[in-house]
Amino acid sequence: MAVFETSCKEETVALGRRLAGVLHGGDLVLFTGGLGAGKTAFCEGIAQGLGCTDEVSSPTFAIVNAYRGPQVFAHFDMYRISTMEDLEVTGFFDYLDDGAVVAAEWSENIAHLIADEPAIRVDIQTLGETRRRITIEGAQL
Repeated sequence: MAVFETSCKEETVALGRRLAGVLHGGDLVLFTGGLGAGKTAFCEGIAQGLGCTDEVSSPTFAIVNAYRGPQVFAHFDMYRISTMEDLEVTGFFDYLDDGAVVAAEWSENIAHLIADEPAIRVDIQTLGETRRRITIEGAQL
């Protein structure tokens, strides 16, 4: 487990780029953290680090945003997902099986459905207006 503190969005994005450097197709990154904690900013960094060319945005309403590049990156919002049927309909397992790097915000909502999936876990805690404590488990940075 590694713990980092960032003091602005740019540092959170940079930490995401750093994590991207150790990710491979089929990897799963599970995010926890409150509303506005910086999960999407971190995913912006992952997308940049994977060489994705699309603009990163929150998947809140779309459920999943897939970003193109040398390595496909599928960015999920699991806030409204709680059953296996809901999860399967999103294409979650299809992206993993097809070799995309998959990130899931609000992963606590599906934890019981993917307990057997190997994953990197990223928890983002708000320390102040722009400061964050980011804990990463399952990856060496």
